[in-house]
Amino acid sequence: MTDLLIVNANVVSDGEIRQLDVAIEDGRISQLGKDLSALTSKRVVDAAGLTLMPGMIDDQVHFREPGLTHKGEIATESRAAVAGGITSYMEMPNVNPLTIDEAALEDKYQRAAQKSLANFSFYLGASNDNLEVIKRLDPKAACGVKVFMGASTGNMLVDDPIILENIFASSPILIATHCEDTPTITANENRYRGMYGDNVPMSFHPLIRSEEACYMSSSMAIALARKHDSRLHVLHLTTEKELAQFAAGDHRDKRITAEACVHHLFFSDQDYDSKGALIKCNPAVKQESDRLAILKAIQEDRIDIIATDHAPHTWEEKQNSYFKAPSGLPLVQDALLSLLEHYHRGVLSLEQIVKKTSHAVADCFDIVDRGYVREGYWADLVLVDLNKPTRRQHADALSKCGWTPFDGYEFRSAIHTTLVNGEMMFENGVIVSENKGQRLLFNR
Repeated sequence: MTDLLIVNANVVSDGEIRQLDVAIEDGRISQLGKDLSALTSKRVVDAAGLTLMPGMIDDQVHFREPGLTHKGEIATESRAAVAGGITSYMEMPNVNPLTIDEAALEDKYQRAAQKSLANFSFYLGASNDNLEVIKRLDPKAACGVKVFMGASTGNMLVDDPIILENIFASSPILIATHCEDTPTITANENRYRGMYGDNVPMSFHPLIRSEEACYMSSSMAIALARKHDSRLHVLHLTTEKELAQFAAGDHRDKRITAEACVHHLFFSDQDYDSKGALIKCNPAVKQESDRLAILKAIQEDRIDIIATDHAPHTWEEKQNSYFKAPSGLPLVQDALLSLLEHYHRGVLSLEQIVKKTSHAVADCFDIVDRGYVREGYWADLVLVDLNKPTRRQHADALSKCGWTPFDGYEFRSAIHTTLVNGEMMFENGVIVSENKGQRLLFNR
């Protein structure tokens, strides 16, 4: 007796698409086959016409808990994630208090175990003062060490060169970097403030958070990683110039990997006039030529992972002028749908999307038994209807902030069903279970 049998699905995994049946028992995929209809099951789902993929593993989210819960919470943001086909996430340390020691890290795990509908892990944040904490970190206790090599939301800028050098020399696990050069950004801010006062147009954000600021910082991170043979993962690349620093090839053979985010693949500087602060983020959405270059780098395997950098702020906060409007977008609910638009446009294949959102994340972070549709793996799965449009509006947003940068857009696909650890969590537009996700485990 199996718990669930999915039949007639077009399964995307391991670089191919096959019509298969999937049997699920005790939260895991127990069998894959051409015809498993003879199996006895508690429930059978006929997935004819639907596409079955491993759930997206999002390696970069900001769920705002603890301390910033007027913007988002683990409970609300994980619901939005599951509704968007994201079954696991890795959450960032710039909350209040900062996640820069073992106690703060453990507190977040305890919160997630009680509240999160998706599987979870957390980054330990780096600061100028916690080098010894990083050195003694259990490699299985965090998904990675997050280093802000440029100011962003929160006060975690690591600007002591000796500390930075030592982090790259001694971190026991993957280092994930936000790369923007703060002095360059500050000089640009002063320049445009002198021209416009506080009324700097939102469209100047990519000029302030400039290509130069990004390249100076990412090139420094790469130089440090090469010097110390560090395991480096550079987050949310936004410029064509930076992409030349990354090699094409199998992500499993790389010590330095790269990530792109869904909004930088979807929006460009042409959208600031209509979206304004709703697409203000760090690093900035840049030129159309940069957007196209990032998509090309994904095709060429120079970019290894696609994530969200989900970072909700309230609607009221986003209505402020340039210097007062915070940077960040709520994205988890619509990330996979936005990526599937590139499939419909003929830019990315389904196999490429699955590789960058699931396979490569599991491989690069050494996640145990997730990220693939394979026998024995956890049944973290999403069923997608590629032929059913989804028109997105602010009112549909499950994120606590209650808005979406995709308001008014009609996606050409729909999230039909999301399963987390074999449990059907989202079905036909509704959260159908409050079952809690699991802590991600690592082969380290």
